[in-house]
Amino acid sequence: MRILFVAGGTGGHINPAVAVASEIKRLYPDCEILFVGTENHMETKIVPAAGFPIKTVEMSGFSRKLTLRGIKNNIRTACLAVKTSGDAKKIIKDFSPDAVVGFGGYVTGPVLRTAAKMKIPTCIHEQNAFPGVANKTLAKMVDRVMLTSPEAEKYMKCKNPPVVTGLPVRRQILQADKDFARASLQVGPNETLVLSMGGSLGAREINKAVIGMLSELYREKNVKFIHAAGQYGGFVWNELQKKGIPFGNGTNIDLREYIDDMDICLSACDLVISRAGASSISEISALAKPSILIPSPNVAENHQLHNADTLASGGGAILIEEKDLTPELLTDTVKQLINDPERLREISAKAAEKAKTNALSEICRIVVSLAKSNN
Repeated sequence: MRILFVAGGTGGHINPAVAVASEIKRLYPDCEILFVGTENHMETKIVPAAGFPIKTVEMSGFSRKLTLRGIKNNIRTACLAVKTSGDAKKIIKDFSPDAVVGFGGYVTGPVLRTAAKMKIPTCIHEQNAFPGVANKTLAKMVDRVMLTSPEAEKYMKCKNPPVVTGLPVRRQILQADKDFARASLQVGPNETLVLSMGGSLGAREINKAVIGMLSELYREKNVKFIHAAGQYGGFVWNELQKKGIPFGNGTNIDLREYIDDMDICLSACDLVISRAGASSISEISALAKPSILIPSPNVAENHQLHNADTLASGGGAILIEEKDLTPELLTDTVKQLINDPERLREISAKAAEKAKTNALSEICRIVVSLAKSNN
């Protein structure tokens, strides 16, 4: 059995693909797996680190702005798509996959279209509640469409009925032990832990609001904070120092650039403040964590707002749009929640109702059955 995975651009596309590929390899050790991605993006590091080979093609996205620069970009992208389709055809011929599965990114469109034209079984996974343009187009031609959220179906015209699988959550997160995690972070049984983050690069507006929140709440008894400021969030350290707010060892504020032990931090916390990427939503709901979601407004089709609404509309999260975010609002919301354990429990229960903890096995089943149908 040979399976070609296509994913690129962001961790939200790449990590679920790697999770599925790793699980298939665990279940079927003889299965040959190859990835296709784009040059100079995260997949060229993440995929080899996971133990899989990767071929790269050159591809970019279309601009929605009809400026001179946008038009030039779209002409270049259209030319690249033709070249990429040719490169994809060669990769597919050389590898001869039994199935091709796409998890998103600019590269997915031309490779999946090429595979479908070559009559190879194909499937795609849409992570977001509001699907991207590429997947909406591909849904009409691929054999299987897998969705994280049922809300996405109304925006897609699928060749075959889609399947709501959920989004794969890493095993280490699902299997994390809360008591061990809290002990590792030195969080006592009567202490409340607030985890906040805005992504690996950092979200400036979230960082500014968190600075204000910490300025007001760092003196709260039995409350601890972990905040990931991101690659471009260096000003957070400077601002806290200017304000005389203690952080680091021996304080109740753990300030980091990035959270590389998410299984520990997410398992241990009592409240999450986060963007609303599909992976974040899935992890939060899988562990039934109360959350304050602040969707990024700087993403295609405002899809993070749709993601957040799938959880918040049922009472499984608090939604604050970035245009409404202020330090005062975040501070008041956090203070109300940490002082109301019953409210936290209610949000937790509603979040758990949205969880699909069998997503990994369900996606693997669909991909493998598709590959076997070609044998």
